Amino acid sequence: MKAVSRGRDAAIARYEERLRWAAERAAPARVDVLIEPINPHDMPGYLLQRQDEAHAIVERIGATNLKVQMDLYHCERVEGDAAALIRHWLPTGRVGHFQIAGVPHRHEPDEGALDWRGALSAIDEIAAATGWEGWVGCEYRPRRGLEPGGTSGGLAWMRAVPDGAWI
Repeated sequence: MKAVSRGRDAAIARYEERLRWAAERAAPARVDVLIEPINPHDMPGYLLQRQDEAHAIVERIGATNLKVQMDLYHCERVEGDAAALIRHWLPTGRVGHFQIAGVPHRHEPDEGALDWRGALSAIDEIAAATGWEGWVGCEYRPRRGLEPGGTSGGLAWMRAVPDGAWI
């Protein structure tokens, strides 16, 4: 949601009002509503850019089915050290889903600044300690684009993950 209202405070108030409405209606169907901070490099003016902003909103609203989607690409671009962010936020119970991509080009996670092994290890460690049973999604643009075999070739990084580690 872009901050198009009469200022940030008004935008946050309207956003929270809409999230309460959505969470109330989704709850009977046992559906979680996810919000996601997005970095200002890719989407200037986006309302939520940091994990603390999203978690504060989820905490204020207090709906058990309202969660934060931690896109580690955005985390790394804005705050750095995704594994530390995971260790801080996952135990709160407010994280519903993870996404992963390489930084800064949003290609496969094995390219760039994101320590994807450290991030996935942190998720496994905290999940084992807390019982978290969410998912990690891969949201990236394959380096090889649309060329034949580009998608399957781009999944080669997953072969480096030990069997049973997180797949």
